[in-house]
Amino acid sequence: MTRLLPTTIAGSLPKPSWLAAPEVLWAPWRLAGEQLAEGMRDAVLVALREQEAAGIDIVGDGEQSRQHFVHGFLAGIDGVDMTRRRRIAIRAGRYEADCPTVTGPIRRAAPVHAEEARFARAHTRNRLKFTLPGPMTIVDTLADEHYGDRARLALAFAGVLNEEARELAALGVDVVQLDEPAFNVYMDEVRDWGIEALHRAIDGVTCTTAVHICYGYGIEANIAWKRGLGDEWRQYELTFPHLARSRIDQVSVECARSRVPMSLLSLLEGKDVLAGCIDVTSPQVETPEEVAEVIREALRHVAPERLQPCTNCGMAPLPRHVARAKLRALAAGAALVREELGTQAPAAASAP
Repeated sequence: MTRLLPTTIAGSLPKPSWLAAPEVLWAPWRLAGEQLAEGMRDAVLVALREQEAAGIDIVGDGEQSRQHFVHGFLAGIDGVDMTRRRRIAIRAGRYEADCPTVTGPIRRAAPVHAEEARFARAHTRNRLKFTLPGPMTIVDTLADEHYGDRARLALAFAGVLNEEARELAALGVDVVQLDEPAFNVYMDEVRDWGIEALHRAIDGVTCTTAVHICYGYGIEANIAWKRGLGDEWRQYELTFPHLARSRIDQVSVECARSRVPMSLLSLLEGKDVLAGCIDVTSPQVETPEEVAEVIREALRHVAPERLQPCTNCGMAPLPRHVARAKLRALAAGAALVREELGTQAPAAASAP
C-alpha cells in the first residue's frame, strides 16, 4: 500500500566535494577516468542513502553523474557538438551560458542514462524517479546551426527522449520526469508546440510520467528575475490548463516561499501534484511545521491522494548539510499532516 502524501525530490542534490566543486552549477569534476566513474557511483549511493535516512519515499539518483541536468543528456546525443560552445542568452535572456551546438540531425545512437538508472534501481527498494530535460528546455539551452526552427528541433529531441524514457521504464524506473523550467518563460510556445513535444516524449512509456516546472535553481540570476515578477506569480495560470488536458500523469511545481497563488493548483484537476514545500534558493532550513503549512494550503486545492510533497527545484547549488536538513524537514512536515489526516499506512517498496 502506498501511504498518503509520499515525499519526493525534484531532481538534483549537491555533489560531494571530492567529486565536483561544491555549491555551483556546471561544477567541474575533480576526478577523471575510472576514478570519476567510481566516484559517481559512490555519490549515487550516498544520495540514495541520505534520502532514505531522511524519510523520502520516492527517491532519485540526485543527478550525481551529470554536470548539468540538460548537458548531461546532450553529451550522449549525436548531432550535438559538446566541444563547440557558444555563449548565448537563455530563459528569454535571464542569464547567459556556454552552450553546445546542434550541427546535424539529432539521433540517439546508444542509451544515455541506462547504466545510471540500472545502478540506482539495484541499490534502493524505494520507488525510483529518474529525471530528463524536457524538449523545450533542451532547445533553450543550446545553440542551433542545423534545424533553424525551435519547434522542429524540440520535436526531434522529443523523439530521442522517448527512446530513452521507454528504456528507463523497462529497467524498473517508477517515474520518468521531464524538467521544463522553460514552460514558465515561453507560455505561447507551450500552447503552440510544447505540449505536443511532451506527448511525443512520453508516448508508450509504461511507468508514471511527470513534468517539472519551476522558477529555477537558487542562483542569483533566477532570484533577481523573481524579484521583478510582481506581488503574484501567475505564469502557471497560462500553462496549467494545457497540462490538465495533457497525457502527463504528474506536475511538479514551486510553492514554498513563493508568490504563486496556491489556488492555481486547482487548475490541475485530474493530475498528481508534486507541491514544492522546500525553498531551494535559501540556506535557511524549513521547520517541519513550515513544510506542513505549505502542504495544508495545497490540500485546500488538491485531493490528499493526489498530493506529493516535494522540493521546489533541484538542490545542487546548496551546501550538502543544508540539503540533508531540508530533506529531513520535508519528510517530517509530511508526517505531521499525515497524522492530522489520520493515515499512517506503511510506505510502498518497489523491488529492484
